[in-house]
Amino acid sequence: MSLPSHHPGDTLLIDYAGGGLCEGAALVVATHTAYCPGCRRMVGEMEAVGGALLDGIEPDETLSPDGLEALFARIDREEAGRPPRPPCQPAARPTAADAPRPLIPEPLQSYLGGGDLESRRWRFLQPGIRCIDLKAGPNVTTRLVRMKGGVAVPQHTHGDMELTVVLDGGFSDELGSFQPGDVAIGDPSIDHRPVSDPEGCLCLATTIGGLRLTGPIGRLFNRFMDF
Repeated sequence: MSLPSHHPGDTLLIDYAGGGLCEGAALVVATHTAYCPGCRRMVGEMEAVGGALLDGIEPDETLSPDGLEALFARIDREEAGRPPRPPCQPAARPTAADAPRPLIPEPLQSYLGGGDLESRRWRFLQPGIRCIDLKAGPNVTTRLVRMKGGVAVPQHTHGDMELTVVLDGGFSDELGSFQPGDVAIGDPSIDHRPVSDPEGCLCLATTIGGLRLTGPIGRLFNRFMDF
């Protein structure tokens, strides 16, 4: 089993560590960190630096407008003093003593309330795709999505941002191949058509601003589609 190769990136990790992401986006990033020790460590470092900056502020003192820039600068200084991070390497093969990674890691498990996924009611999205809607904040759509093998999502772009983390199986699109733990980031500049791997795909996706179908036929169905 390999470590994730697609990550949220420094900006999203900093926003997550500082509490600046909406609930759905934070859930996706938190789920990714359950798979990725490197990003998990970076978030811990960012939280520690942010806490140190706040500790230096007097109780009646407000955070200056350039406080975020100061946080970035301090992180950059501390990173510059460390040896370069090694690239992600395949994870060691599990042994009998290793606890298997759960299919649904925390904190996502808490949003589902426990229980077996097979016993839940999956809502139809399109042939070969079902979902479970999650309550993860207002004005965003957050779902657990299950795709059968070889199923394609219609060609589309995004109204704002979409974050998807793979939990099992995988999918590919114009941006690459995504496996368990990988995060795919969509925005209005991206027009793509994800296709699930032959074994299917289970993922968590949060969408801000909705999706807009862009294929020749898809444009006719935008008002009827529930993505």
